[in-house]
Amino acid sequence: MTYPHERLAANPHDRIAEHRANDEWLEQRWADPETRVLVVSGTRIRPRDGQIDWVSPAEAPDGLRVLLGEHDGRAWFAVIVDAEVAKSAEQGEWTPLRGLLPYLADDAVAVAPLVFHALGLAEWLFVTRYCPRCGEPLRPRKAGHELVCANGHTQFPRTDPAVIMVVTSGEPGSDDERCLLGRQAVWPEGRFSTLAGFCEPGETLEDAVRREVREEVGITVGKVEYFGNQPWPLPASLMVGFVGHAETTEVTVDRDEIEDARWFTRAEMKELAEAGTLVLPGGVSISRSLVEHWYGGPLPGAW
Repeated sequence: MTYPHERLAANPHDRIAEHRANDEWLEQRWADPETRVLVVSGTRIRPRDGQIDWVSPAEAPDGLRVLLGEHDGRAWFAVIVDAEVAKSAEQGEWTPLRGLLPYLADDAVAVAPLVFHALGLAEWLFVTRYCPRCGEPLRPRKAGHELVCANGHTQFPRTDPAVIMVVTSGEPGSDDERCLLGRQAVWPEGRFSTLAGFCEPGETLEDAVRREVREEVGITVGKVEYFGNQPWPLPASLMVGFVGHAETTEVTVDRDEIEDARWFTRAEMKELAEAGTLVLPGGVSISRSLVEHWYGGPLPGAW
């Protein structure tokens, strides 16, 4: 079975890191009319006609050139311009990554890894202005993949690992097996999703699963099985998916992050999803993949 989140990672580009400091090579590829460029304003891009708008180098504005890599026999870049460009445009014209997910789901399979790469770097460059060690301003090098200050301190793009998990109880595969989903108070009525949280320093991913589930819903998790992962630069995460097997079943929500959490059998999930009273995560998220992995197939409805 191909899971929904895998569509956003299929057929990735070659990042060709060995060329990031080669100015002559970079100029040659920039001069090639077959090269494609994504224009990013701050951390937003502007779709056109329902597609990600890749332009030629000749059409690209001045800005910081970021090498993304090679794919399908051509080079791919991003040009990052001032965030004020997006702010001064009509509302909705420039779109953050979350609003681009429908475009990425329906577009060519090569586009999503390139867009994730571009916007992940753009977010890092946008928020990382001064050296955390000495406070000096940072300047980019290596085609946007490093920042360095006047004192020679180098900063690299960061990715924060986060765990996301479907928690199960009962005999695996049986009619009585249940999965646990939770909801936040700010979500519309009926929306439920898998639990998630960030890994803390000195913690394994499996222990992060156990801690987050215990903190959010009071359930003790024993065995933890790896499922898969998904880049999620919103703003800088890698979502690492797991299946957690519950050792207790009494739910006690924290009332901070989680407003409500419930156990669902497969029959209940199907009935409620078909009725529209249970609204499950979007089709391209690893959260959706985890739910459908447990359920055993596609389910109706999505955020």
